[in-house]
Amino acid sequence: MNKRELVDAIADRVGDKKTANEAVNAVLDAIQKAVAGGDKVSITGFGAFEMVHKPARTARNPSTGAPIKVAESWAPRFRPGADFKEQVNAGGKKSAKRK
Repeated sequence: MNKRELVDAIADRVGDKKTANEAVNAVLDAIQKAVAGGDKVSITGFGAFEMVHKPARTARNPSTGAPIKVAESWAPRFRPGADFKEQVNAGGKKSAKRK
């Protein structure tokens, strides 16, 4: 599912594509700004978005084996909640039975 399909799915529930698009954009913007600002965003039953630090390290070029210095960075992380995990697990079991 991409963003357009998500907007369409929400529009079916709220009845208006413009309102659905604004809602999706507002939620995504709020999550991105909060996480970029160092806050953790927890949505009960769905999961948590947070920023994690990746320290500087030395890696290896797979072709030559030469060491490469990788700078430190910050990255977003999503950890699914228990309800979300249960739903995905149940969906996976259904998919496996169809194959």
